[in-house]
Amino acid sequence: MSWPILSVRSEVKRDCSAPWSPSMVHLSSAWLLGGPLGLFLLVPVFMAPTPSSLCTPLKTLNDSLSHRRRYMKHNFPINYGIRIHYEEMFKLSNISWMRVNVDGLDELTLQRLWFQVNQGILKKLIRVMPERHLSRRYTAELETRFRDAEGVFVQAHPAEVFQQELPDSVQDIWDQLTEEPEKVPSWRYATPKSLMDNLCHTMHCLFSQCFTTEAQHDCE
Repeated sequence: MSWPILSVRSEVKRDCSAPWSPSMVHLSSAWLLGGPLGLFLLVPVFMAPTPSSLCTPLKTLNDSLSHRRRYMKHNFPINYGIRIHYEEMFKLSNISWMRVNVDGLDELTLQRLWFQVNQGILKKLIRVMPERHLSRRYTAELETRFRDAEGVFVQAHPAEVFQQELPDSVQDIWDQLTEEPEKVPSWRYATPKSLMDNLCHTMHCLFSQCFTTEAQHDCE
């Protein structure tokens, strides 16, 4: 399943504001969705509050995202794009569409998909940057913070949650994200800044309890 063709929507821009410094605090990252547990599937469950332990690493990630314009736009050529899966353009409009049209979908499934999508994006960004690229250190720190949040997310839920079947349409998206490059039917290009914008906006939507009440409006 690919994302449906949706009308263009003006997405609310988040400041994701707070200073970033090279000496970022690294939270404990024990479990990564890219490891063996990343192969497990999701189970639809009733929506539960975001664990309070997850808010700390997400807010830390949010702090570094506040500087994405400098590091993901100004340090790249104009209109520079990286090759991504079509499904990696994970926007607020996609979340809204899935909530209405996908049977058996819940917030935990969307949150897990969010981690899977953006894990791949951050890896692609680092892969295309030379060692001395002006944004490489920032992006590596961003990935570390993302993985810290990922680890807390996994630890906050029972292991059985990640071993159940996904809704069929979500499983199709998951399969596309993990497909071997030579088997991907179509690719698209996106700017690093737009990808980090999507990461930030959808994080505020899916984990709104960790942020201001304004974030809840992003998903409406």
